[in-house]
Amino acid sequence: MDTIAVIDFETTGMAPDGGARAIEIAAVLLRDGRVVDRYQSLMNPGAWVPPFIEQFTGITNRMVRAAPPAAKVMREAAEFVGEHPLAAHNASFDRRFWDAELARIDRRRVQAFACTMLLARRIYPQAPNHRLGTLVEFTRLPVAGRYHRALADAEMTAGLLAKLEAELAQRFGLAEVTHELLRQIQAAPRHEMARCVERFAQQADGPAGPAALGAGSIVA
Repeated sequence: MDTIAVIDFETTGMAPDGGARAIEIAAVLLRDGRVVDRYQSLMNPGAWVPPFIEQFTGITNRMVRAAPPAAKVMREAAEFVGEHPLAAHNASFDRRFWDAELARIDRRRVQAFACTMLLARRIYPQAPNHRLGTLVEFTRLPVAGRYHRALADAEMTAGLLAKLEAELAQRFGLAEVTHELLRQIQAAPRHEMARCVERFAQQADGPAGPAALGAGSIVA
C-alpha cells in the first residue's frame, strides 16, 4: 500500500502569488490506515502575520519571529516527505504554498496531490458541507487538536483519508486503494465513480486489480 504524506500549511494569506507566505507546516506519513511518522514546525519567512490570522490560527508575530527560517524548515519538510505521494484537504491551497516555498529553496515537487475535500464530495455527498471540521464530525473521527494549526489539521486529514480509503475498499470490494486511484476518483463526476473504479481495475496488471498499481507519475 502507498505511504502517503499528508500536509497542511498555516499562512499569512490565501495565495503565494499575492505575497502570502507559510508560517507553519506539518506533514504526517499515512501507511495502512495509520500515521507512522510526523513532522511539524513553525517557520519564519520574514513576513508580517495579520491580526485576523493571529486570531484564526493562534500563531502570533512573536511566535513566528522566534521560529526557524522558512528555508531551513522547508528543506527539512522536503527531506521528510521525500517522493511519497501527497495529500491535503483543499489540496489546491496547500499545493500552491508547497510549490512556492519549495521554489524558494530551488526545489521542485515531483509527485501529485490527492484532495480529501474533492474525494469526500464524491464519497460523502450527504455530508452537510465538506469542510474538514464538518467531515471529522460527520465521520466520527477524533479531534486531534486545535483546528487551523498545522499538525492537528494534518492528523485529522490523515484520519479522514484513511476513512475514505476504507469506505472505497468496502463499497467496491477493493483489496487496496492506491493514491493514483484516489486521484482518478477525485477528477471524475460523482455519478461516474463506480465506472472510474472499474476502468482502473481493468488497467491494472494481473488479478489484483487496483492493488497492482502505484502512485503514478502525473504531477498536478
